[in-house]
Amino acid sequence: MAKRKFNNKQEEETLIDLVEAKDSAQDFFEKNQNLIIGVVAGLCLLIGGYFIYKFLVKEPAEKAAMNALYKAESQFAQDSFAVALDNPGDGYEGFLDIIDNYGSSRAGNLAKYYAGISYLNLGNFEAASEYLNDFSPAGKVTPIMKFGALGDAQSELGNFDKALSSYKKAAFNTENNFLGPYYLKKYGMLSEKQGNKGEAAKAYSKIKTDYPLSTEAITIDKFITRAS
Repeated sequence: MAKRKFNNKQEEETLIDLVEAKDSAQDFFEKNQNLIIGVVAGLCLLIGGYFIYKFLVKEPAEKAAMNALYKAESQFAQDSFAVALDNPGDGYEGFLDIIDNYGSSRAGNLAKYYAGISYLNLGNFEAASEYLNDFSPAGKVTPIMKFGALGDAQSELGNFDKALSSYKKAAFNTENNFLGPYYLKKYGMLSEKQGNKGEAAKAYSKIKTDYPLSTEAITIDKFITRAS
């Protein structure tokens, strides 16, 4: 019986605690209901705004940008770089207009890369560097392509330290069997030209050891000998 009395007392205390907690929560809500309602309403607006932006703004803009990019890409593939930049025809926007109108989209970002390569081929190396720097690459291959092209543009401008830095990023942070040895050789040759034979030999040796089946590896021994 004593144990039962203890249990009854414990149950009463628990019920009192629950009532007090309920009253405390109700009191807190009554005192802060405007703040709570405001926070909840703000969250609803934030979430609603996100979905409105995603489905009614961002995705339609992305689709429009990809449609616009198609025509400019086709001109780019035919080496019609000036046309691809400004007026690919049939009322489609060129890379420059796509960047202006859809710059924050994936297609707009890709247009920056295309614009950089187009200007590189047209001999406008300042513009090429500007657009390539603005391009945000993803994955494993596009960063190599970006920094390799930047190296070319900066080398043409005579900015050899910047060119070497870009070639190094393209060459030493990849296992790509085509682009890796290609930019290693460019990095080595420019290092050699700048009088840094140690870096040149390092790049050439990496081609021999890491890419023995590459085209660059066929004649790399004479480059290693020259730089050693």
